[in-house]
Amino acid sequence: MVMGNLGATTHGACIVLPAPAFDPAATLQAVQDEQCTALYGVPTMFIAELGLTNFDSYDLSSLRTGIMAGSPCPIEVMKRCVSDMHMAEVAICYGMTETSPVSTQTRRDDDLDRRTSTVGRVLPHVEVKLVDPATGLVVERGATGELCTRGYSVMLGYWDEPAKTAEAIDQARWMHTGDLAVMREDGYVNIVGRIKDMVIRGGENVYPREIEEFLYTHPAVADVQVIGVPDAKYGEELCAWIKLKPDAEPLDADAVREFATGKLARFKIPKYVLLVDDFPMTVTGKIRKVEMRETSVGLLGLADRGEGG
Repeated sequence: MVMGNLGATTHGACIVLPAPAFDPAATLQAVQDEQCTALYGVPTMFIAELGLTNFDSYDLSSLRTGIMAGSPCPIEVMKRCVSDMHMAEVAICYGMTETSPVSTQTRRDDDLDRRTSTVGRVLPHVEVKLVDPATGLVVERGATGELCTRGYSVMLGYWDEPAKTAEAIDQARWMHTGDLAVMREDGYVNIVGRIKDMVIRGGENVYPREIEEFLYTHPAVADVQVIGVPDAKYGEELCAWIKLKPDAEPLDADAVREFATGKLARFKIPKYVLLVDDFPMTVTGKIRKVEMRETSVGLLGLADRGEGG
């Protein structure tokens, strides 16, 4: 809405809307037919486009740049956007509705490492800090902390909800995003997960994104999301929702365990694997992990076994 529609309108650029709702084939066809130079979307959209069986039939050579935002992007997906979709100057952005449009962004001349493994540096006239969620104290660079942002982009508050506003924005006007991040020595930020998505298994903190990044490297996996589900012994266990590539052999928990053994710590290997055609998403393409957890509990019969969490 801001960086795409409003940005293009204020600069007199052409906007191409391929379909009433997202359609990966219609999107790539529009890029080819209209010779588009930029492509916007969330990671799930780019994954769907790259996963089309006839992807190689589209001429995407006109593409030069674009923006990927909305949720963390697997590094391998970003690399394919650069190499296979010709988006050499694609930018990764980080933001939220409450801090529209974004707080950090990679530059088009950043090297591949910065554009594939970070969400960039803080933007002009905006502040960012990472704090220990328990103490509120700023953490050192290289340490994990909750990302907080302050500046002109932070909303005034939630409509008629002062209590909810006070939970999100402190008295110094810092917006607490709920996202866990690491700031590198060069100022670039890497999002490692969300506080509410963090899984505590047997006292160990597990960030689903790390596992998702790893499982995405499996040759049969088109996309993957990892959540925590109740477990009587460990408090929570890991469950991987996996979308397979076309014609790929089905995966089960044993196959995933074999693939991960020796590469991931044992407590980070998912106990459960569910093969799915799609993930529950919002209208803007963001994954609804709360709904995934509820569905998983029912499918796996965990509630019937009296396991809490």
